[in-house]
Amino acid sequence: MKQMSRTLAGKVALVTGASSGIGEATALALSAEGAGVAAGARRADRLATLAGKMPGEVLTLDLDVIDQESVRAAVAKTVERFGALDILVNNAGVMLAGPIAGADTTEWTRMIDTNLLGSMYTVHATLPHLLERKGTVVQVSSTSGRIASAGNGAYAATKFGITAFTEALRQEVTAQGVRVVVVEPGFVATELADHVTDPTMRAAARSMAAAMRTLQPGDIADAVVYAVTQPPHVAVNEILIRPTDQTR
Repeated sequence: MKQMSRTLAGKVALVTGASSGIGEATALALSAEGAGVAAGARRADRLATLAGKMPGEVLTLDLDVIDQESVRAAVAKTVERFGALDILVNNAGVMLAGPIAGADTTEWTRMIDTNLLGSMYTVHATLPHLLERKGTVVQVSSTSGRIASAGNGAYAATKFGITAFTEALRQEVTAQGVRVVVVEPGFVATELADHVTDPTMRAAARSMAAAMRTLQPGDIADAVVYAVTQPPHVAVNEILIRPTDQTR
């Protein structure tokens, strides 16, 4: 962990899906830059471990983004604790890849609820505070949000939806000083592929990841820090970041 540089001193960030992977790395990186961080996730037990690693002030939140009441409560607790909210990192998500024919459509519902509606609910709940502070929204999408592929149709649909919602949001709030960023990672070494229940797709994802030098969660966290530490007149609206070895 690098020494605290205080670039974000006085700022407050809420990170969803902070119990592992990109969310965990981003919470750590923002804390290292001096931000107060509210780290939210369903796996609250993991957040206690995360809090012990963070150099700055931290609030852990039992947060399920598919539940609007849970989202609103998390935002209220964040503002109550820190007095403000400057940065939202919408990272919570699941990837349940599989072919369309014969799909378990409850998995589609889970992805839509978590990846798309969950991020929308969180934007909705945080936006009044972000408008007040001229803050920043960071939406973690995927390369699947710009290139759909066989066996990943429903997941890609949620990520395309995030991109569409994010662009509409940007147009609505940018003139009011709120910056909106979509980050589109390629293959990252996280637990995401472990969520896949289809054995063929799970094996394919692991095989593809093993065939390349995958990104690490910290690589995406660094991109988030880059975007949120730009001068107020600079809006980095989109970051597409792939492993060098990933062709599409």
